[in-house]
Amino acid sequence: MMSILWLVLSLVFIMFLAYKGYSTIITAPIIALITIVLTTGVSGHLMANYTEVYMAGFAGFIKNYFPLFMTGALFAKLMEELKYAESISNFITRKLGENNAVLAVVLSGALLTYGGVSLFVVAFILYPIASMLFKEADIPKRLIPGTIALGAFTFTMTALPGSPEIQNVIPMKYYGTDTFAAPLIGLCAAAIILVLGMSWLKYRVKSAAKMKEGYGNHHDNFTKNHTKELPGIIRSIIPVLIIFATNFFFSKVYYKYVDGSYLKAYNTTLSSVSGTWSVIIAIVTADLFMIITNFKKLNNIKAVLDKGVTNSFRPLINSSAIIGYGSIIKALPAFASIQSFIFNISSNPIISEALSVNLICGLTASASGGLEISLNALAATYLKMSQSLNISPEVMHRIASLSSGGLDTLPHNGAVITTLAICGLTHKESYKDIFVTSVVIPIFTTAVIVAAVALI
Repeated sequence: MMSILWLVLSLVFIMFLAYKGYSTIITAPIIALITIVLTTGVSGHLMANYTEVYMAGFAGFIKNYFPLFMTGALFAKLMEELKYAESISNFITRKLGENNAVLAVVLSGALLTYGGVSLFVVAFILYPIASMLFKEADIPKRLIPGTIALGAFTFTMTALPGSPEIQNVIPMKYYGTDTFAAPLIGLCAAAIILVLGMSWLKYRVKSAAKMKEGYGNHHDNFTKNHTKELPGIIRSIIPVLIIFATNFFFSKVYYKYVDGSYLKAYNTTLSSVSGTWSVIIAIVTADLFMIITNFKKLNNIKAVLDKGVTNSFRPLINSSAIIGYGSIIKALPAFASIQSFIFNISSNPIISEALSVNLICGLTASASGGLEISLNALAATYLKMSQSLNISPEVMHRIASLSSGGLDTLPHNGAVITTLAICGLTHKESYKDIFVTSVVIPIFTTAVIVAAVALI
């Protein structure tokens, strides 16, 4: 019991330090090693655990996902540099009008993240647009973070089939699936999250209007962009369509007819890697399309590429640090007790997976980190359990992805802190709406989907 208590306290402490703004790159290995001492005593072999366990998990995540982080960051930078992302947002807001300011921001964020733009980049892009729209509609500025969260942190990240976001990619290697896994479940979940999220935000807007609370006295120095200065919507959306179409072709058509027997020499199978390969090829194709068709417009292509690659490092290393920490936790004897507790909650692998992924994502404050830790430790067992119950791997993929998008956005989550900083608001002012749109509603939706699937 004491070992479990120390383990839980270490998780609480790493959350506390993250909330205070300390980098997990520094805190994760230190707390992991302290946890070893507290749970195993001086026989913990600190240096062996650091180099052989922590760094093995750290390096393993980079090995598996560096291409996705790098190509995705390049895509986001090119979309930003060419003003394609801004053009898409501008088009949606113009078509919907200021009376639908909240919906315009949500749909803009959804389209950008579904197209592969990092949610951190989306927050930077959307804030000036949201600020102008909310000011014109006299909607409180404090509702902007919750609105951005609904569009960027929820259904496009975990539910929509075909999404290239990392939370939809990680389960593929464990279940031999692709990003389009269980499309009907994903679409139903996305619809529930969107409808409930918009209902909440509309309720908040109406409540503020009754109280005669307007935008507020904020010093925002944004001016509307003239549409002449932005590229056309067709040109802007083509890269997004390229990712979707290319990913669909390779994952659903091409690799279905490829002989993957040669991969035995690499100790893997085609079903384990084809999904990831499809996403990488899709994003690279979109990147090359933007570079080739805009070569003359990109005044300093080297600087753009360098910046894009650099932008991928911080989130990748942060996630890897959490994975390393999780590798240490997973190796502790106390983790076996926690794992047993999770399994004993339910013999149904769908319920057990939903609970374990959500809890670990909450403890690590990272959807990708928590998902990787959970599946790395438990996916093989869940796969065997699901096969005995005739539950398809695609369903397990979708439930895992959905479950990663609940407790991950607690107050110490990096995306939450970044979004609030971009908007110039505090947790006290705006976190309530982030919590409802990106924690409460996704967890409720996952529970509904899990219950429905478990009963079928």
